[in-house]
Amino acid sequence: MLRFLLSTVLLAAAACAQADTVWLNNGDRLTGKILLLDGGKLALKTQYAGRVLIDWKDIDTLRSDKPLLLRRNGLDSQHSQQLQAAGAGLVTVVDGGRETLPLASITRLVPPRPLLQDRLWEGNLDAKLDLERNEDRTDEFKLKGDTRVEHGRWRHVLHGQLEHETKNDEKKEDNWELEYDLDRFFTDHWFWRAGYEQEEDQFEDINRQRILGSGPGYRFWEDELGRFDLIGQFNRVRLDSQGGELAFNTWSLEWDYKRLLWGTRLEFYSSAELQVPQIDEIDYVLDSEAGLRYRLNDWARLSLLYELDQLRGLGNTYSERRYLIGLGVGW
Repeated sequence: MLRFLLSTVLLAAAACAQADTVWLNNGDRLTGKILLLDGGKLALKTQYAGRVLIDWKDIDTLRSDKPLLLRRNGLDSQHSQQLQAAGAGLVTVVDGGRETLPLASITRLVPPRPLLQDRLWEGNLDAKLDLERNEDRTDEFKLKGDTRVEHGRWRHVLHGQLEHETKNDEKKEDNWELEYDLDRFFTDHWFWRAGYEQEEDQFEDINRQRILGSGPGYRFWEDELGRFDLIGQFNRVRLDSQGGELAFNTWSLEWDYKRLLWGTRLEFYSSAELQVPQIDEIDYVLDSEAGLRYRLNDWARLSLLYELDQLRGLGNTYSERRYLIGLGVGW
């Protein structure tokens, strides 16, 4: 029993020693895990109050025993093995040597994410439900989600969407789409992508669309704050309709952007794909979206999404815009 109690005390002491500590100007002290500093807000995950946002100007000093990426005014990011508490408004950066800096000179702290080493799984699922009851009875729901799994030099990306609408028990919309991409990284930035996409729609002239493509991609950055990928592909497209089938080739450019704002509470994201078909009838096809997600807690999100689909051909431009407001989950 004595050895058990002693082991418990030692484990608790080790856990406390590994916790980050923040001292405030008013004398309070907070312990937890530093998530990031950005936009003048320090996000600290505490055991008793969850995620806490602290104004950077209200911090007297702080301490962290884990590695952090640190950015200062006018300088590139530097790596720190430890941050040690110093005098009022100061912190000591330990990385081979020791340097004491004013807190006001530090604009960003980010825990480094190992690239192409550890397994990473993230994703989002957003839902919209619209029930309208007047002279007509309209039920509409839409699910939209994506997930990414990274391990070693491989990355799996899955996108999906489901839309269904009935009016007075008669179907008005019934469609779904699914896209899977497989990326193989050759460096920390360059990768090769191969992907397949399929769409089904019962109420459009083209009721089935299949795309098989491959091409190079470049990852500009990916860390705790977000990511930015740019991919170019050569694709084979096949369209099925009541009138027959049509197959042709396209060149495409795709981007995927995400950025955390306001101390990780708010997320801005945007993705788009521009395709240039190798046929005379169509000049280009654009499929794009941009939105905001607000983190309600560790898993719930409030989302606002704007979608723009555009096609230009035979001298005319056709556009379709959609707005989605709903709740979702993230991991």
